Amino acid sequence: MRPSRTARTGWNILGLLLFAVMIFPVFWMISTAFKPDQDVNSFTPTWIPTHPTIKHFADAIHRPYFWTDVENSLIVVGVTVGFSIVLAFLAAVALAKYRFTGRKIFIVLMIGVQMLPAVGLVIPLYVVLARYHLVNALTGVIVTYLTFALPFSVWTLRGFIVGIPKDLEEAAMVDGSTRLGAFVRILLPLMGPGLVATSVFAFITSWNEYVFARVLLNDQAKQTVTVWLSYFLGTSRQTDWGALMAASTLTAIPVVVFFLLVQRRIAFGLTAGAVKA
Repeated sequence: MRPSRTARTGWNILGLLLFAVMIFPVFWMISTAFKPDQDVNSFTPTWIPTHPTIKHFADAIHRPYFWTDVENSLIVVGVTVGFSIVLAFLAAVALAKYRFTGRKIFIVLMIGVQMLPAVGLVIPLYVVLARYHLVNALTGVIVTYLTFALPFSVWTLRGFIVGIPKDLEEAAMVDGSTRLGAFVRILLPLMGPGLVATSVFAFITSWNEYVFARVLLNDQAKQTVTVWLSYFLGTSRQTDWGALMAASTLTAIPVVVFFLLVQRRIAFGLTAGAVKA
């Protein structure tokens, strides 16, 4: 039975309300970034900046270690996403295409790792990384991020591979293609949406992570941009909310840009891959 117009209207209103609740912090952050100091510190809040200014953005980007920590974040995120996609793809192919001893146990353990609270692993990971002299080094942060990104990435990509009919590869091999050729021409194009979705997850998780980066990185010249934000203070040792909101807006831009670049692949990748195959 088709839902009535009243029910559809009610669900639409509920969806809009939830969207407004979710988007309001982002709107307030961007709005505050463009407000002059008198509007930011006013007891009467203003929704839209009366006299927009970019002074806070200039103040944020000229703070010490801003560009250095942005570079550190890009290095950490780039290496984490690259390694997690490659390793997860190979592991997912093995789990989906081959039957070997301990396969089911490995899958269960992989799911179990995702259930562990990340905060509870701070001290054990710190002890292990300190033993191998990886504390206060970007390498240690990359290894830590991989331990959390890989299980989810493997599980997600395995689901995509299992959903691809085996008949497609078998038909390609019947037509004279080798197993490697069928893998490259059939499996990889159809795996486009899964690879993109997994890379988005790994990118956002690594870029926004704070706790482990704060614990492992003590040198400001080696910290990530999220840790840099936690040290953000005004000239009078008080929080400069306008500059902080501007810095937070700048920090969110790479995630938005990355998502915009790959969102078409997420939406239409499966159809495009099937046509190309």
